[in-house]
Amino acid sequence: MISINGGVCAAKGFMAASYAAEIRKKGRDDMAMIFSKEPCTVAGTFTSNVVKAAPVMWDKNIVSSGKPVHAVVVNSGIANACTGKEGMDACKAEAKCVAEHFGDTFSAESVLVASTGVIGMQLPVDKMLNAISEMIPLLESDEAHATSASKAIMTTDTVNKEFAVEFELDGKKVHIGGMTKGSGMIHPRMCTMLCFLTTDVAISKELLQKALSEDIVDTFNMISVDGDTSTNDTCVILANGTAGNKEIIDDDEDFETFRSALHQVNATLATRMAADGEGASHLFTAKVVGARNKDQARTLARSVVSSTLTKAAIYGRDANWGRILCAMGYSGAQFDPEKVDLYFVNDIGKIAVYKQGVPLDFDEDFAAEILGYQEVTALIEMNEGVETATAWGCDLTHEYVDINAEYRT
Repeated sequence: MISINGGVCAAKGFMAASYAAEIRKKGRDDMAMIFSKEPCTVAGTFTSNVVKAAPVMWDKNIVSSGKPVHAVVVNSGIANACTGKEGMDACKAEAKCVAEHFGDTFSAESVLVASTGVIGMQLPVDKMLNAISEMIPLLESDEAHATSASKAIMTTDTVNKEFAVEFELDGKKVHIGGMTKGSGMIHPRMCTMLCFLTTDVAISKELLQKALSEDIVDTFNMISVDGDTSTNDTCVILANGTAGNKEIIDDDEDFETFRSALHQVNATLATRMAADGEGASHLFTAKVVGARNKDQARTLARSVVSSTLTKAAIYGRDANWGRILCAMGYSGAQFDPEKVDLYFVNDIGKIAVYKQGVPLDFDEDFAAEILGYQEVTALIEMNEGVETATAWGCDLTHEYVDINAEYRT
Protein backbone atom coordinates (compact mmCIF):
# COMPACT_ATOMS: atom_id res chain seq x y z
CA MET A 1 0.00 0.00 0.00
CA ILE A 2 1.42 3.39 -0.98
CA SER A 3 0.24 6.96 -0.53
CA ILE A 4 -0.34 8.87 -3.77
CA ASN A 5 -1.47 12.28 -4.92
CA GLY A 6 -4.87 12.95 -6.40
CA GLY A 7 -7.29 13.22 -3.49
CA VAL A 8 -10.86 12.48 -4.58
CA CYS A 9 -9.66 12.06 -8.18
CA ALA A 10 -7.09 9.37 -7.36
CA ALA A 11 -9.70 6.65 -7.91
CA LYS A 12 -10.50 5.90 -11.55
CA GLY A 13 -13.59 7.48 -13.00
CA PHE A 14 -13.94 10.35 -10.54
CA MET A 15 -13.82 14.00 -11.56
CA ALA A 16 -13.90 17.23 -9.58
CA ALA A 17 -14.43 20.94 -10.07
CA SER A 18 -14.81 24.11 -8.02
CA TYR A 19 -16.31 27.55 -8.54
CA ALA A 20 -16.69 30.95 -6.85
CA ALA A 21 -20.42 31.29 -6.25
CA GLU A 22 -19.90 34.24 -3.87
CA ILE A 23 -22.15 32.68 -1.24
CA ARG A 24 -20.83 34.88 1.57
CA LYS A 25 -17.53 36.28 0.38
CA LYS A 26 -15.90 37.24 -2.89
CA GLY A 27 -12.50 36.29 -4.17
CA ARG A 28 -12.38 32.53 -3.55
CA ASP A 29 -14.01 29.32 -4.71
CA ASP A 30 -16.77 28.27 -2.33
CA MET A 31 -18.49 25.43 -4.16
CA ALA A 32 -17.17 22.03 -5.24
CA MET A 33 -18.44 19.01 -7.14
CA ILE A 34 -17.38 15.37 -7.30
CA PHE A 35 -18.72 13.32 -10.20
CA SER A 36 -18.62 9.77 -11.53
CA LYS A 37 -20.19 8.84 -14.85
CA GLU A 38 -20.48 5.28 -13.58
CA PRO A 39 -23.10 4.82 -10.84
CA CYS A 40 -21.63 4.53 -7.36
CA THR A 41 -22.50 2.39 -4.39
CA VAL A 42 -22.64 4.74 -1.43
CA ALA A 43 -22.25 4.48 2.33
CA GLY A 44 -22.43 7.24 4.89
CA THR A 45 -22.40 8.28 8.52
CA PHE A 46 -23.94 11.46 9.84
CA THR A 47 -24.13 13.73 12.87
CA SER A 48 -25.68 12.45 16.09
CA ASN A 49 -26.78 16.01 16.88
CA VAL A 50 -30.60 16.10 17.18
CA VAL A 51 -30.51 19.36 15.20
CA LYS A 52 -29.63 18.13 11.71
CA ALA A 53 -28.98 20.36 8.72
CA ALA A 54 -31.13 19.97 5.60
CA PRO A 55 -28.31 18.40 3.52
CA VAL A 56 -27.76 15.79 6.25
CA MET A 57 -31.41 14.75 6.05
CA TRP A 58 -31.30 14.75 2.23
CA ASP A 59 -28.18 12.58 2.13
CA LYS A 60 -29.36 10.19 4.84
CA ASN A 61 -32.46 9.42 2.82
CA ILE A 62 -30.43 8.67 -0.30
CA VAL A 63 -27.85 6.53 1.52
CA SER A 64 -30.54 4.49 3.29
CA SER A 65 -32.51 4.03 0.05
CA GLY A 66 -29.69 2.11 -1.60
CA LYS A 67 -29.97 4.15 -4.79
CA PRO A 68 -26.78 4.67 -6.82
CA VAL A 69 -25.07 8.05 -6.63
CA HIS A 70 -23.31 9.99 -9.40
CA ALA A 71 -22.43 13.33 -7.84
CA VAL A 72 -21.81 15.32 -4.68
CA VAL A 73 -22.24 19.11 -4.53
CA VAL A 74 -20.72 20.98 -1.59
CA ASN A 75 -20.83 24.62 -0.53
CA SER A 76 -19.00 26.54 2.18
CA GLY A 77 -20.10 29.77 3.87
CA ILE A 78 -23.65 28.80 4.84
CA ALA A 79 -24.58 25.58 6.63
CA ASN A 80 -28.22 25.32 5.49
CA ALA A 81 -29.08 24.25 9.05
CA CYS A 82 -32.21 25.29 10.95
CA THR A 83 -33.71 26.49 7.65
CA GLY A 84 -37.01 24.54 7.51
CA LYS A 85 -38.75 23.66 4.25
CA GLU A 86 -36.81 26.31 2.34
CA GLY A 87 -33.59 24.56 3.24
CA MET A 88 -34.85 21.18 2.01
CA ASP A 89 -36.13 22.81 -1.17
CA ALA A 90 -32.64 24.20 -1.75
CA CYS A 91 -31.14 20.69 -1.53
CA LYS A 92 -33.65 19.40 -4.05
CA ALA A 93 -33.03 22.33 -6.40
CA GLU A 94 -29.25 21.71 -6.35
CA ALA A 95 -29.64 18.00 -7.02
CA LYS A 96 -32.22 18.54 -9.75
CA CYS A 97 -29.96 21.08 -11.45
CA VAL A 98 -27.11 18.57 -11.61
CA ALA A 99 -29.33 15.82 -13.00
CA GLU A 100 -30.82 18.10 -15.67
CA HIS A 101 -27.37 19.13 -16.90
CA PHE A 102 -26.56 15.49 -17.54
CA GLY A 103 -29.70 15.02 -19.62
CA ASP A 104 -31.63 13.30 -16.84
CA THR A 105 -29.54 10.14 -17.32
CA PHE A 106 -29.88 9.89 -13.54
CA SER A 107 -32.34 11.43 -11.08
CA ALA A 108 -31.98 14.12 -8.43
CA GLU A 109 -31.96 11.27 -5.89
CA SER A 110 -28.55 10.29 -7.29
CA VAL A 111 -26.99 13.57 -6.16
CA LEU A 112 -25.73 14.17 -2.62
CA VAL A 113 -25.39 17.70 -1.26
CA ALA A 114 -23.45 19.09 1.68
CA SER A 115 -23.02 22.48 3.30
CA THR A 116 -20.80 24.07 5.92
CA GLY A 117 -20.74 27.53 7.45
CA VAL A 118 -23.08 29.76 9.42
CA ILE A 119 -26.20 28.16 10.93
CA GLY A 120 -29.61 29.77 10.38
CA MET A 121 -29.05 31.48 7.03
CA GLN A 122 -30.82 30.52 3.81
CA LEU A 123 -28.73 29.56 0.81
CA PRO A 124 -28.59 31.93 -2.19
CA VAL A 125 -30.07 29.26 -4.45
CA ASP A 126 -29.91 31.25 -7.70
CA LYS A 127 -26.18 31.85 -7.25
CA MET A 128 -25.62 28.18 -6.47
CA LEU A 129 -27.57 26.89 -9.44
CA ASN A 130 -25.55 29.17 -11.68
CA ALA A 131 -22.35 27.86 -10.07
CA ILE A 132 -23.44 24.26 -10.74
CA SER A 133 -24.03 25.12 -14.39
CA GLU A 134 -20.57 26.67 -14.58
CA MET A 135 -18.83 23.83 -12.71
CA ILE A 136 -20.06 20.91 -14.78
CA PRO A 137 -18.05 21.82 -17.92
CA LEU A 138 -14.99 22.29 -15.67
CA LEU A 139 -15.00 18.73 -14.31
CA GLU A 140 -11.65 16.99 -14.74
CA SER A 141 -10.02 13.91 -13.24
CA ASP A 142 -6.60 15.37 -12.40
CA GLU A 143 -4.83 16.24 -9.17
CA ALA A 144 -5.20 19.99 -9.65
CA HIS A 145 -9.00 19.81 -9.81
CA ALA A 146 -9.12 17.54 -6.76
CA THR A 147 -7.01 20.03 -4.82
CA SER A 148 -9.14 22.97 -5.94
CA ALA A 149 -12.25 21.15 -4.76
CA SER A 150 -10.67 20.45 -1.36
CA LYS A 151 -9.84 24.15 -0.98
CA ALA A 152 -13.33 25.29 -2.00
CA ILE A 153 -15.00 23.54 0.94
CA MET A 154 -12.80 25.22 3.58
CA THR A 155 -14.23 27.70 6.09
CA THR A 156 -11.87 28.57 8.95
CA ASP A 157 -9.43 25.84 7.88
CA THR A 158 -5.94 27.17 7.28
CA VAL A 159 -4.93 24.31 4.96
CA ASN A 160 -6.81 21.98 2.64
CA LYS A 161 -6.90 18.32 3.58
CA GLU A 162 -6.70 15.50 1.02
CA PHE A 163 -5.07 12.09 0.88
CA ALA A 164 -5.13 8.93 -1.24
CA VAL A 165 -3.64 5.44 -1.35
CA GLU A 166 -3.02 2.81 -4.01
CA PHE A 167 -3.07 -0.90 -3.24
CA GLU A 168 -3.83 -4.22 -4.92
CA LEU A 169 -6.97 -6.35 -4.92
CA ASP A 170 -7.61 -9.40 -7.09
CA GLY A 171 -4.49 -8.60 -9.11
CA LYS A 172 -5.74 -5.09 -9.91
CA LYS A 173 -4.38 -1.73 -8.77
CA VAL A 174 -7.14 0.00 -6.83
CA HIS A 175 -7.44 3.32 -5.02
CA ILE A 176 -9.13 5.17 -2.18
CA GLY A 177 -8.94 8.95 -1.96
CA GLY A 178 -10.61 11.62 0.08
CA MET A 179 -10.91 15.20 1.17
CA THR A 180 -12.11 16.71 4.42
CA LYS A 181 -12.77 20.07 5.91
CA GLY A 182 -12.94 20.80 9.59
CA SER A 183 -11.30 23.22 11.95
CA GLY A 184 -13.91 24.22 14.52
CA MET A 185 -17.13 22.73 15.89
CA ILE A 186 -15.30 19.41 15.89
CA HIS A 187 -16.31 16.80 18.44
CA PRO A 188 -17.73 14.02 16.30
CA ARG A 189 -19.98 11.32 17.60
CA MET A 190 -20.23 9.74 14.18
CA CYS A 191 -17.55 11.00 11.84
CA THR A 192 -16.35 14.52 11.18
CA MET A 193 -17.30 17.92 9.90
CA LEU A 194 -17.34 17.06 6.19
CA CYS A 195 -15.57 14.12 4.58
CA PHE A 196 -15.87 12.80 1.02
CA LEU A 197 -14.20 9.53 0.05
CA THR A 198 -13.99 7.91 -3.38
CA THR A 199 -12.85 4.47 -4.46
CA ASP A 200 -12.75 2.49 -7.70
CA VAL A 201 -13.11 -0.78 -5.79
CA ALA A 202 -16.11 -2.98 -6.57
CA ILE A 203 -17.72 -3.74 -3.20
CA SER A 204 -21.24 -4.47 -1.99
CA LYS A 205 -23.19 -1.71 -0.27
CA GLU A 206 -23.47 -3.76 2.92
CA LEU A 207 -19.71 -4.24 3.25
CA LEU A 208 -18.95 -0.66 2.20
CA GLN A 209 -21.20 0.58 5.00
CA LYS A 210 -19.70 -1.92 7.45
CA ALA A 211 -16.17 -0.80 6.63
CA LEU A 212 -17.00 2.89 7.01
CA SER A 213 -19.14 2.59 10.14
CA GLU A 214 -16.58 0.46 11.95
CA ASP A 215 -13.57 2.53 10.95
CA ILE A 216 -14.84 5.94 12.05
CA VAL A 217 -14.93 4.66 15.64
CA ASP A 218 -11.12 4.75 15.78
CA THR A 219 -10.50 7.64 13.37
CA PHE A 220 -12.97 10.51 12.99
CA ASN A 221 -14.73 9.72 16.25
CA MET A 222 -11.41 10.06 18.07
CA ILE A 223 -10.79 13.73 17.29
CA SER A 224 -11.92 16.81 19.18
CA VAL A 225 -11.15 20.49 18.73
CA ASP A 226 -13.68 22.23 20.94
CA GLY A 227 -16.28 19.76 22.26
CA ASP A 228 -19.03 20.90 19.87
CA THR A 229 -20.73 18.31 17.66
CA SER A 230 -21.79 19.98 14.41
CA THR A 231 -25.28 20.00 12.92
CA ASN A 232 -23.74 19.15 9.52
CA ASP A 233 -21.37 16.25 10.18
CA THR A 234 -21.27 14.09 7.07
CA CYS A 235 -18.93 11.35 5.92
CA VAL A 236 -19.73 9.54 2.68
CA ILE A 237 -17.82 7.10 0.51
CA LEU A 238 -18.61 6.48 -3.17
CA ALA A 239 -17.49 3.26 -4.87
CA ASN A 240 -17.84 3.07 -8.68
CA GLY A 241 -16.18 -0.33 -9.24
CA THR A 242 -14.15 0.81 -12.26
CA ALA A 243 -10.91 -0.86 -11.08
CA GLY A 244 -12.23 -4.18 -12.35
CA ASN A 245 -11.60 -6.27 -9.24
CA LYS A 246 -13.95 -9.09 -8.37
CA GLU A 247 -16.71 -7.51 -6.28
CA ILE A 248 -16.13 -7.84 -2.56
CA ILE A 249 -19.23 -9.55 -1.20
CA ASP A 250 -17.77 -11.50 1.73
CA ASP A 251 -15.88 -10.58 4.88
CA ASP A 252 -12.70 -12.14 3.51
CA GLU A 253 -9.05 -11.27 2.94
CA ASP A 254 -9.87 -8.74 0.20
CA PHE A 255 -12.30 -7.02 2.55
CA GLU A 256 -9.65 -6.82 5.26
CA THR A 257 -7.23 -5.28 2.76
CA PHE A 258 -9.85 -2.72 1.79
CA ARG A 259 -10.55 -1.91 5.44
CA SER A 260 -6.85 -1.41 6.13
CA ALA A 261 -6.54 1.03 3.23
CA LEU A 262 -9.66 2.91 4.29
CA HIS A 263 -8.28 3.20 7.81
CA GLN A 264 -5.05 4.72 6.54
CA VAL A 265 -6.96 7.37 4.58
CA ASN A 266 -9.37 8.16 7.42
CA ALA A 267 -6.71 8.27 10.14
CA THR A 268 -4.54 10.61 8.06
CA LEU A 269 -7.41 12.98 7.32
CA ALA A 270 -8.60 12.90 10.94
CA THR A 271 -5.16 13.78 12.26
CA ARG A 272 -4.85 16.65 9.81
CA MET A 273 -8.15 18.09 11.00
CA ALA A 274 -7.10 17.93 14.63
CA ALA A 275 -3.79 19.62 13.82
CA ASP A 276 -5.66 22.41 11.99
CA GLY A 277 -8.07 23.15 14.84
CA GLU A 278 -9.10 26.80 14.98
CA GLY A 279 -6.22 28.83 16.36
CA ALA A 280 -4.21 25.69 17.14
CA SER A 281 -0.44 25.74 17.55
CA HIS A 282 -0.04 22.10 18.63
CA LEU A 283 -1.37 18.73 17.56
CA PHE A 284 -2.10 17.05 20.89
CA THR A 285 -2.38 13.26 20.95
CA ALA A 286 -3.51 11.07 23.83
CA LYS A 287 -2.41 7.45 23.50
CA VAL A 288 -3.83 4.99 26.00
CA VAL A 289 -2.10 1.60 26.28
CA GLY A 290 -2.60 -1.41 28.55
CA ALA A 291 -6.31 -0.75 28.98
CA ARG A 292 -8.79 -3.33 30.22
CA ASN A 293 -10.88 -3.14 27.04
CA LYS A 294 -11.26 -1.05 23.90
CA ASP A 295 -14.16 1.03 25.18
CA GLN A 296 -12.19 2.02 28.29
CA ALA A 297 -9.20 3.02 26.16
CA ARG A 298 -11.28 5.10 23.73
CA THR A 299 -13.23 6.84 26.49
CA LEU A 300 -10.11 7.83 28.39
CA ALA A 301 -8.21 9.06 25.33
CA ARG A 302 -11.13 11.15 24.09
CA SER A 303 -11.67 12.70 27.50
CA VAL A 304 -8.06 13.83 27.72
CA VAL A 305 -7.91 15.54 24.32
CA SER A 306 -11.32 17.14 24.98
CA SER A 307 -10.32 18.68 28.33
CA THR A 308 -10.32 22.47 28.13
CA LEU A 309 -7.86 22.76 31.01
CA THR A 310 -5.47 20.22 29.49
CA LYS A 311 -5.66 21.94 26.10
CA ALA A 312 -4.82 25.27 27.77
CA ALA A 313 -1.85 23.68 29.56
CA ILE A 314 -0.51 22.30 26.28
CA TYR A 315 -0.74 25.80 24.79
CA GLY A 316 1.20 27.17 27.77
CA ARG A 317 3.83 24.40 27.57
CA ASP A 318 2.92 23.50 31.12
CA ALA A 319 3.39 19.82 32.04
CA ASN A 320 0.31 19.97 34.29
CA TRP A 321 -0.30 16.23 34.35
CA GLY A 322 -2.94 16.59 37.08
CA ARG A 323 -5.36 17.88 34.48
CA ILE A 324 -4.91 14.68 32.50
CA LEU A 325 -5.67 12.53 35.56
CA CYS A 326 -8.68 14.72 36.27
CA ALA A 327 -10.03 14.32 32.72
CA MET A 328 -9.57 10.57 32.97
CA GLY A 329 -11.39 10.54 36.29
CA TYR A 330 -14.56 12.20 35.01
CA SER A 331 -14.59 10.35 31.68
CA GLY A 332 -16.98 7.69 32.95
CA ALA A 333 -14.43 4.90 32.49
CA GLN A 334 -13.55 2.89 35.57
CA PHE A 335 -9.85 2.41 36.34
CA ASP A 336 -7.36 2.29 39.21
CA PRO A 337 -5.40 5.59 39.39
CA GLU A 338 -2.65 3.87 41.37
CA LYS A 339 -1.80 1.70 38.38
CA VAL A 340 -1.46 4.58 35.90
CA ASP A 341 1.86 5.81 34.46
CA LEU A 342 1.96 9.14 32.58
CA TYR A 343 4.53 10.43 30.11
CA PHE A 344 4.90 13.34 27.69
CA VAL A 345 6.48 12.21 24.43
CA ASN A 346 7.57 13.57 21.06
CA ASP A 347 10.47 13.23 18.64
CA ILE A 348 13.01 14.76 21.02
CA GLY A 349 12.33 12.49 23.95
CA LYS A 350 10.06 11.10 26.64
CA ILE A 351 9.58 12.27 30.20
CA ALA A 352 7.78 10.45 33.02
CA VAL A 353 5.64 12.69 35.25
CA TYR A 354 3.44 10.30 37.27
CA LYS A 355 3.85 6.63 38.18
CA GLN A 356 1.31 4.36 39.87
CA GLY A 357 -0.29 6.90 42.15
CA VAL A 358 2.83 8.91 42.87
CA PRO A 359 3.94 12.22 41.28
CA LEU A 360 7.52 12.16 40.03
CA ASP A 361 10.23 14.78 40.23
CA PHE A 362 11.02 15.72 36.64
CA ASP A 363 12.95 18.31 34.69
CA GLU A 364 10.42 21.10 34.09
CA ASP A 365 12.63 22.72 31.46
CA PHE A 366 12.90 19.50 29.46
CA ALA A 367 9.14 18.95 29.78
CA ALA A 368 8.51 22.48 28.50
CA GLU A 369 10.87 21.81 25.61
CA ILE A 370 8.90 18.70 24.65
CA LEU A 371 5.63 20.62 24.91
CA GLY A 372 7.06 23.42 22.78
CA TYR A 373 7.12 21.25 19.67
CA GLN A 374 4.23 21.30 17.19
CA GLU A 375 3.29 17.70 17.96
CA VAL A 376 3.12 16.30 21.48
CA THR A 377 1.70 13.08 22.91
CA ALA A 378 0.44 12.21 26.36
CA LEU A 379 1.27 8.51 26.75
CA ILE A 380 -1.00 6.91 29.35
CA GLU A 381 -0.13 3.42 30.53
CA MET A 382 -3.07 1.85 32.37
CA ASN A 383 -1.34 -1.43 33.34
CA GLU A 384 -4.72 -3.20 33.41
CA GLY A 385 -4.81 -5.10 30.12
CA VAL A 386 -3.66 -5.11 26.49
CA GLU A 387 -6.02 -2.77 24.61
CA THR A 388 -4.99 0.57 23.12
CA ALA A 389 -6.65 3.67 21.66
CA THR A 390 -5.46 6.99 20.30
CA ALA A 391 -7.31 10.31 20.22
CA TRP A 392 -6.23 13.52 18.52
CA GLY A 393 -6.90 17.12 19.48
CA CYS A 394 -5.17 20.47 19.70
CA ASP A 395 -4.29 23.15 22.18
CA LEU A 396 -6.64 25.98 23.16
CA THR A 397 -5.33 29.41 22.19
CA HIS A 398 -6.43 33.03 22.37
CA GLU A 399 -6.94 32.89 18.61
CA TYR A 400 -9.69 30.28 18.99
CA VAL A 401 -11.73 32.77 20.99
CA ASP A 402 -11.05 35.54 18.49
CA ILE A 403 -12.15 33.40 15.53
CA ASN A 404 -15.40 32.30 17.16
CA ALA A 405 -16.26 35.64 18.68
CA GLU A 406 -16.52 37.06 15.15
CA TYR A 407 -17.49 34.00 13.08
CA ARG A 408 -20.94 35.21 12.02
CA THR A 409 -20.38 38.96 11.94
